[in-house]
Amino acid sequence: MKIELKEITIKELINGYQDNQEGGVIGYGGKLDIRPAYQREFVYKEKQRDAVIDTINQNFPLNVMYWAVREDGNYEIIDGQQRTISICQYATLGFSYKDRYFNNLQKDEREKFSNYKIMVYFCEGSDSEKLQWFETINIAGEKLTPQELRNAVYSGSWVTDAKRYFSRSNCQAHNIAGKYLKGSSIRQEYLETAIKWISNGKIAEYMGKHQHDENAEELWNYFQKVIDWVKKNFTEYRSEMKGIKWGELYNEHKNKNLNPEEISKKIAELMEDKEVTSKKGIYQYILTGKEKYLNLRTFSPEQKRESYEKQNGICPLCKGGENESKKWEITEMEADHITPWSEGGATDNENCQLLCKTCNREKSNK
Repeated sequence: MKIELKEITIKELINGYQDNQEGGVIGYGGKLDIRPAYQREFVYKEKQRDAVIDTINQNFPLNVMYWAVREDGNYEIIDGQQRTISICQYATLGFSYKDRYFNNLQKDEREKFSNYKIMVYFCEGSDSEKLQWFETINIAGEKLTPQELRNAVYSGSWVTDAKRYFSRSNCQAHNIAGKYLKGSSIRQEYLETAIKWISNGKIAEYMGKHQHDENAEELWNYFQKVIDWVKKNFTEYRSEMKGIKWGELYNEHKNKNLNPEEISKKIAELMEDKEVTSKKGIYQYILTGKEKYLNLRTFSPEQKRESYEKQNGICPLCKGGENESKKWEITEMEADHITPWSEGGATDNENCQLLCKTCNREKSNK
């Protein structure tokens, strides 16, 4: 491993700057890869971006940057991408700072900015060493998401192509499914979700298997099938649909013969049901029939106490057994719907009874 510290002027850095989503981001006379495949997208907000420009204008030192020296003599940024893009965007009129674009500055101001010197460590070593530096250096910076780190570990042709579909601010995944997905595309959360779905949670294993594939069409085609299935069977979009684990539901239920009209009617009924406290869980319930997803309204402590006193602590289902006349402590009993919710029973005083835990379990299993 070889590390050498050098000074690079902003004028040298922005020479030949290009930001092309397909071709990447380059600078330093075309010799610097500003956004290697394992790097995150540009995530600085306006305040962070302006802080970089303010630091330079006041001639304060920026934190040192790290560039890796490639075998062909060119370079790639290990650490400093966000600061570098901020500088290059400002110098190429990508944004204004304090209501002034770079070309609005006086000549001496432009020269001062252009001649500012950035301290850069040039690092030579193996790919594994570069990735190790990348992870170590970023510990003190803005924390990487788990998927950003996976992109680093499994960088290659597959990651590059997958990011084209899932990792831009207006990527194809966002255009067809943004309202169904939580998180941010540029922080790799869309990509992470898609891989998690197709791999049944084995993200690293899937990425390792496909690392050197020429493209990510398998993942993209799968993702489209999931979203098409959702739109076909759940025809009316509601905000509760955002963030549901649709891929997991698709994997399990894709071969079922579902009726979209019946589904739509049932969802509308459940949305109006006051007993259902988890409206998001309605979609899992529709497919599985499991009431646990609905988080049905439970009896209050006051309702439980009232039923306990009314029953004098006796379990009404223990008749004929050795516990028929036993008086239970209230902590030994559980509230139960006399008429089940599935049959229209409400969570009110009239429909509440307390059962011993054994009887309640046996009733639930029937």
